[in-house]
Amino acid sequence: MTEPILQVKDLSVYYEKKKALNEVTIEFQPEEITALIGPSGSGKSTLLKAINRMGDLNPEVTTTGSIYYNGHNIYSPRTDTVELRKEIGMVFQQPNPFPMSIYENVVYGLRIKGVKDKAVLDEAVERSLIGASIWDEVKDRLHDSALGLSGGQQQRVCVGRVLATEPKIILLDEPTSALDPISAGKIEETLYELKNRYTMLLVTRSMQQASRISDKTGFFFDGKLIEFNDTKEMFLNPQNEQTEDYITGKFG
Repeated sequence: MTEPILQVKDLSVYYEKKKALNEVTIEFQPEEITALIGPSGSGKSTLLKAINRMGDLNPEVTTTGSIYYNGHNIYSPRTDTVELRKEIGMVFQQPNPFPMSIYENVVYGLRIKGVKDKAVLDEAVERSLIGASIWDEVKDRLHDSALGLSGGQQQRVCVGRVLATEPKIILLDEPTSALDPISAGKIEETLYELKNRYTMLLVTRSMQQASRISDKTGFFFDGKLIEFNDTKEMFLNPQNEQTEDYITGKFG
């Protein structure tokens, strides 16, 4: 068994007094897609935000417990959150390209790092957009505004923007829920092709999506991790009655 790349231990997250995550412990292996499923408000997106330390930006959020990335507790005072977010990238539910060209969207993180060499930036744009399965669609219009693209194309540019900083982990918060089925299918194919290079955590409402592309699945309910297992095993043979009820659509 390989060492986990990410270990969450006894993690609780509070929004003021409301407990959004309740002592969650879970491990993620490198180069796997883990689907996080469960009804709205069950804590899935809260977990992603905690891994990216996005709660730091909200004074109402309190976090207890620990998250180890490559053996280092990311909640240690020594953690550089800017560096952390280069290693752990995030793609959101709504495509959120910046109001600038496709090219500048992709190199944004590299420019923040101080990269100025045009050849390096050009190579990163091509590599990242190929990785995001959109290079052929946009290679002749890299200097057009990314806002002129369709929703599905914008989301793939956002995936490219994350890939450009060469992260180790990609967090995806319902990345296809705002897209039409064809665009959603393209994003799914992209993620599947990327999984041998990255560790991915995917929050999804779609049981079909979770069963199609993930290696492991965690089922959350009311802030707790109810069950965590290989995806095939969980979908064919859930160990918990709540998990079975959710997967078979008895509630949601």
